[in-house]
Amino acid sequence: MRYKADITAGALKVPESRIISSLLLRRIDDREWKQLILKENVLQSRNPATAKRLTTLIRNRLELMDAELWRLVRDGSSVIATHACLAVAIKHSSLLGDFLDLTVREQYRIFSPHLSNQLWTDYLTGCRGRDPDMPQWNESTQNRLRSSVFQMLAQAGFIQDTKSKRLQPVHLAPEVIRYLQQRGEEYVLRCILVSP
Repeated sequence: MRYKADITAGALKVPESRIISSLLLRRIDDREWKQLILKENVLQSRNPATAKRLTTLIRNRLELMDAELWRLVRDGSSVIATHACLAVAIKHSSLLGDFLDLTVREQYRIFSPHLSNQLWTDYLTGCRGRDPDMPQWNESTQNRLRSSVFQMLAQAGFIQDTKSKRLQPVHLAPEVIRYLQQRGEEYVLRCILVSP
């Protein structure tokens, strides 16, 4: 199955990703993960279930890349860390990546001033053609997915904010682009380099 609803748990989560990157770089064992995440609440989550869910999501994203990217997330400027988090989110979710590659790229190409909710609805319809095994999501799940994706686009600078959804040019962090080029991450590069 190409498309999953696993991005409803949150947007890019840069502050939390910095913490998880730091833990990954320390190569701690499972016992220490539990101690830090659940007992010490290093993510400052409202409850243990949220902390566990967030940790799983972020760790699954980050572990698709290696320690060099984790260092960009942990130590990089706000822009570098955000773009590194976007890169792993794209690699983790074809739903996000394909939306950038197929829909957002086209909107830039035709000089559309902003994205619309209808574009997301049309995109999901197209996804079914690319992935017949895609689940039938109810309206609230589709709305949560749209909200998460637009939030990511706003955090990364593709849109001005989630209200206007006004498209703007993005100058991606060269450190992140260089990392992706060196690792041969062609899909992620194609999806992330949609802005003129």
